[in-house]
Amino acid sequence: MSTPQPPEERLFSLRNKWFTWSVGLTVGTAAVSILIGFVWLPSAKKDPQFSGLWNAICSAAGVPRQWGEVQTPVAPTEKLSTVVLTPDTFVATNSLSIGRGATLSLRCTMCHGPQGLSYANSPNLAGQYESVIYKQLRDFQSGARVNAVMSPMARNLSDQDMKDLAAYYASLPRLRIGRAGAPPMPEIVASGAPMRNIPPCAACHGPANGKPGAPWLEGEPEVYIRAQLLAFASGDRHNDTSEQMRNVARQMTPDEIDAAARFYSASPPPQTP
Repeated sequence: MSTPQPPEERLFSLRNKWFTWSVGLTVGTAAVSILIGFVWLPSAKKDPQFSGLWNAICSAAGVPRQWGEVQTPVAPTEKLSTVVLTPDTFVATNSLSIGRGATLSLRCTMCHGPQGLSYANSPNLAGQYESVIYKQLRDFQSGARVNAVMSPMARNLSDQDMKDLAAYYASLPRLRIGRAGAPPMPEIVASGAPMRNIPPCAACHGPANGKPGAPWLEGEPEVYIRAQLLAFASGDRHNDTSEQMRNVARQMTPDEIDAAARFYSASPPPQTP
């Protein structure tokens, strides 16, 4: 006579303790995760998009809180640059433009020198890109960039005047600095600081590469470069497109700002006592 076999226990059954434990742990983990992600963490954030359980769920899921909601755009608190540079911006510039620009530049010589080379810690304009000079003049005129001297000077210039000045200064020989025996390129210029979202200065401003609209910095006065980096970092200067220079400068340390200014101006490093 054969011994009766016990009934086979079903895998997916509440009588199976392993199934019950696994389901219970899964449900418990999900409940704790929901409480942490949608209740506890949002409660620690004071931003409006996290206030309330529904807002927190929508923000975590990446969906709008109200479908079809039309929000009024926030107006900027300062005047921003609206200059758009295209390949056709300087298509009409020629030798006559350079001649007219040379005449117009006579009012600029006190700060920028008779040949575009400054002796007053103002920027050297000789050999500077046309797009850079034109954009800065437009920004001074519109108020996107403010300077006690340059703003009044640019106020009455026509668009063609600014293009002529840009063509003239771009035609002048650029100041070249001998770097024989100079200290090596600082890391902030050569490699940037990727962990702080700082690209290499050389990627836009030379000598490794150049970006349209970015000024050539070699030979610019150290005082001027440092002052502009500090102005970008503080937000006092805000005519950079897409805030790229403000985002970079505010992440730079004072030593990195000094190193970049010294390198591009070819100033010797300070002597330690």
